[in-house]
Amino acid sequence: MSSGKNKVAVIGSGSWATALAKILLENLGGINWYFRNPEDIGQFIKFRHNPKYLRGVEFDTGRIHFYSDIDKVTAESEILILAIPSAFLNGTLEAMKTDISRKFILSGIKGIVSKDNLLVGEFLHKYYNVPFSSIGIIAGPCHAEEVALERLSYLTIACPDETKANEFAQLIRCDYIITNTSDDIWGTEYTSVIKNIIAIAAGMVYGLRYGDNFQAVLIANAIQEIKRFVDKVHPITRDIKSSAYLGDLLVTAYSQFSRNRQFGTMVGKGYSVKTAQLEMLMIAEGYYAAKSIKEINEKYKVQMPISEAVYRILYENTPPKREIAKLTEKLS
Repeated sequence: MSSGKNKVAVIGSGSWATALAKILLENLGGINWYFRNPEDIGQFIKFRHNPKYLRGVEFDTGRIHFYSDIDKVTAESEILILAIPSAFLNGTLEAMKTDISRKFILSGIKGIVSKDNLLVGEFLHKYYNVPFSSIGIIAGPCHAEEVALERLSYLTIACPDETKANEFAQLIRCDYIITNTSDDIWGTEYTSVIKNIIAIAAGMVYGLRYGDNFQAVLIANAIQEIKRFVDKVHPITRDIKSSAYLGDLLVTAYSQFSRNRQFGTMVGKGYSVKTAQLEMLMIAEGYYAAKSIKEINEKYKVQMPISEAVYRILYENTPPKREIAKLTEKLS
């Protein structure tokens, strides 16, 4: 694995992609960066910042090679860092002719690929023949907005290959990013998906004017719900209390920067699901995750009362007030 100049590509142009690009440029002489919209590239080069996200972060654009062609950027890069919404991953890569089976891929996507309800790692392995040993998962509590402010954050890189996990971790380690490694790509990925659903629930109960006491009960039950699911799907020894699991859940459920919590708050306050989606500037991954996890759990039949309540509110139009009231009777 080489991380030399312009061998690393960021795929995506949102806030998390922008934060990752900032981190990478702390360690690398240059990067490749894929934007779907060529007009955004022009604005970026002119003003030296992403025109739509984290606009306060200024970049040395002389160290960035921009692309709007997914085929070219993947062909000319050795390490691909994916940071686009899971709902758009399949459509983005479909236009690609490059064989990426021998690339090293780091996923910052915290969502399920709706095509077959696959985790990102599973999707890359099944459709692009990328070995699991060449896939790394970026996990842990880390909002892009705090990276922009260079506030200390902790990230976990999960990869079955310990050597590659350490190499991936070194790539994104800097003064304000501390990294750990793990071999649990399934548990960390599923946690990053389910915690978005939980954050929607946390937003809903806040919008319904439940207090901090109930929020604490909700999150205490949520980490148990996550543990039941990941232990059933991929039964290995893991510390669910570590930052890659519990930490990611906490920051997403409580933070002002959490788009999933914001989305849930709007629904809890009476916005329709469609209206809340239209008013959001960014995608709430938990909306799509609620449906995917519901369908996946039809096989495993894990007790998941919080995720199921969110699904019914979002997809079956159950009134949030009624559904959350029923949920309170199932928690302890």
